[in-house]
Amino acid sequence: MDPTASANHPRLGWIGLGSMGQAMAVNLQTHLSRTNAPSLHFYNRTEARGLPLREIGGTQSPNIQSLIAKVDICFLAVTDDNAVKSIINSMIENPDHIRDKIIVDTTTVHPDTSIWAEQSLQGVGASYIASPVFGASPVAKEGKLLFVIAGPDDAIQSIEPFVVGIMGRKILRMGRDVTRASLLKSTGNFITAGMMELIAEAHVLAEKSGLGNDVLESLIDEQYGALPFAMSKRITGGYYLPERGQRPWSDLNLAIKDVSLGVSCAEGVGARLPVAEVVLEHLCEARGYAEGNGRALDSSAMYGILRERAGLGFESEGVKKRDGGGSE
Repeated sequence: MDPTASANHPRLGWIGLGSMGQAMAVNLQTHLSRTNAPSLHFYNRTEARGLPLREIGGTQSPNIQSLIAKVDICFLAVTDDNAVKSIINSMIENPDHIRDKIIVDTTTVHPDTSIWAEQSLQGVGASYIASPVFGASPVAKEGKLLFVIAGPDDAIQSIEPFVVGIMGRKILRMGRDVTRASLLKSTGNFITAGMMELIAEAHVLAEKSGLGNDVLESLIDEQYGALPFAMSKRITGGYYLPERGQRPWSDLNLAIKDVSLGVSCAEGVGARLPVAEVVLEHLCEARGYAEGNGRALDSSAMYGILRERAGLGFESEGVKKRDGGGSE
C-alpha cells in the first residue's frame, strides 16, 4: 500500500472481546494486516482476551480514554445496556478526544439506550451508529454475521468497507432512526429464540416417542432450512451444555437479556409475546441448573429443561458420553 494511502486510512478501534467481539475483531485486524493498514487499537477489561489480537498485530490500549484519542472509528461489542452506557460516559469525559469520531455499537440493546447513546455522542460532536448483529460465535469467526445498521448516512458509508466480506455477509440498512436497528434485532432475537424452543421441543418428542433424533434432524435438514438445522445440531451435538471450561456458542444469560428486551419492546407498544414468555421461563430454569452445577450454558439450554420435564434428565446420552459419564 502507498504510504500516503495508509496515512489517510481511518484509524480503527475496538472495545469488547467476548466470544463475539473477539471473533469480529480478529477478522478486522486480519483484514487490516493484509492491506497494510494501520493496526486495530483495542481495549478489553480482561487483558488476556487481547492475546489473539496482539499476536496478529493489534495494539492494546490500557484504557478507553487512551484508545478513543487514537482512533477515528470505534466499534463496541459488549454485553448489555449498562456496559454501553458506562463506556460512552467514559468516552465523553474528554470532548476533545471524541469529537468527530464515529462510534459503532454492535451490542444488542433496548431502543431507548440507542437514543441515549446517539444524543450523548451528538452532544460532543461525535456520531453514533446502531449496528447489532445476527449470528452466534461460530458465524462471527467465519465473518458471516448479518449487520443491521442505522444512523447518519455519511458515517455508515465510512464503516461499510470494514463490514461486508470482513466481519459480515451483508448489511441491512434501517435508515437514520437508530431505534429501528435495535427494534429489529430484538424482534429477530424473539424469532430465533422461538425457533430454538420449537426445535428443542421436537427433539424431546422424537426421543421420548422412539422416533429418534437422527431421523428428525434429517427431516429438519431437508424440509426446514439451514437455520433450524444449525439449531438442531447445537442440540444433538451437545453444544447446549458445553464441556467444562468451554465458552457457549451463544451465552444463556445474554439470551435471557435479549428475549427480555423483546418482551419489553412489545409491552412498550401494547403488544404481548406469549411464546417469548414460555422461552424465558425455560431459559431461567436453565440458568438455575447452570448456577447449581457450575456450568456455562448455551442459549439452546431450554432443551435440557424440556428433557427434565419429560423425565429424560438434563444431560443427553451424547453429553454424558462426551463428559465421561455425567456432570457429577
